[in-house]
Amino acid sequence: MNKQITKNAAYDAVAPDDFAAMIEVDRYNERSKAFDKMISATHDHFWDPLDPRYVDFSEPFDMEKNTILPFEMIMELQTPLADDWSEETKVKLTNGIGQMFLSNILHGEQAALSLSASLVHILKDQGAAEYAANQAREEARHVTGFAMYIKSRWGKPAPCTKMLGDLLTEMVQSDLVYKKIVGMQMIIEGLAMGAFATLFQKSNDPVLRRLTQLVMTDEAFHHKFGKIWADRTIPHLNAEEHNVVEDWSQQVFQSVLFNMFGPDEKAELYASLGIDVEDVKKAMAGSFTDEKRRKRMRSATNIMRVLCKTLLNANIITERTQGFYSTFVDLEELRAEGDHMVGDDIAEEGIQFLQMINGGEGRTPAQTMTAAE
Repeated sequence: MNKQITKNAAYDAVAPDDFAAMIEVDRYNERSKAFDKMISATHDHFWDPLDPRYVDFSEPFDMEKNTILPFEMIMELQTPLADDWSEETKVKLTNGIGQMFLSNILHGEQAALSLSASLVHILKDQGAAEYAANQAREEARHVTGFAMYIKSRWGKPAPCTKMLGDLLTEMVQSDLVYKKIVGMQMIIEGLAMGAFATLFQKSNDPVLRRLTQLVMTDEAFHHKFGKIWADRTIPHLNAEEHNVVEDWSQQVFQSVLFNMFGPDEKAELYASLGIDVEDVKKAMAGSFTDEKRRKRMRSATNIMRVLCKTLLNANIITERTQGFYSTFVDLEELRAEGDHMVGDDIAEEGIQFLQMINGGEGRTPAQTMTAAE
């Protein structure tokens, strides 16, 4: 079904090269109000990655002795192989994986920037197009922020992993609005909110904790753009259309869960430390069963759990596919939690920090966050 799945005028789209449709006279009198609150709240969470008042990338961090990520986040260190590794090897491995992980986040932010810009070219509704342009501005500062952070710690980013690169390319280049919005605004943004919440809570680097919190003040709104689409679209899909969205979402979830950051992607790093990738594969296969994955995904900040909750709350997961997801996550537990996301509280605290710098008056942080609900 290679066609747009659009049930609400706010998400009507045209071909990227159909500029004639964008200058139709009647279009200028049509504007959805669905995004106005998010657009008007933009100044409440403004921050500048080039200004050290917001985040100071010159703060030192001893990469020889300390790790950006805690050992507990490194799967390789949870296997028997790690018993034979020196402390120096563990530190180098952890920081090398940290470089790859944060570089993938940087590449994801670049994809979000490119995708937001592409939505501006195809969304006919003025409100939706303005929101997309606004998000592009915010994604641009995320790219700058993560690029500056990675440069300050490692000198340059690591290449994008193949699976993620292929997925991001598909979303950015697709002309299908549902792939762009479900893929980026819900799946990738859902992953990002889980990843940023984890980094904010667990990273050993205060600079990274501040950066992720500032990014989350923006991402809470980006995630809402996808939720509005789901609320206005999913209930009106026929069975065939719903299956298309549901199956594609499961395919993406499964690819991310099993392939995004596997041992093969880290083979070069292993080799630099004298570690055989095949040994790692065997050790991880024995150490990470489905039951252990399920246990890890019970954490409120686990990125796959946050993503699963995003899809469940959007009614994209139905009886057709819930058996797959319930292998790893307690769906009833997620339903009982409601719409509140783990990153919301962190983002609200970040907005309070920004208001102190920006001299903001009027809306409280909680009132600002209401625009993202």
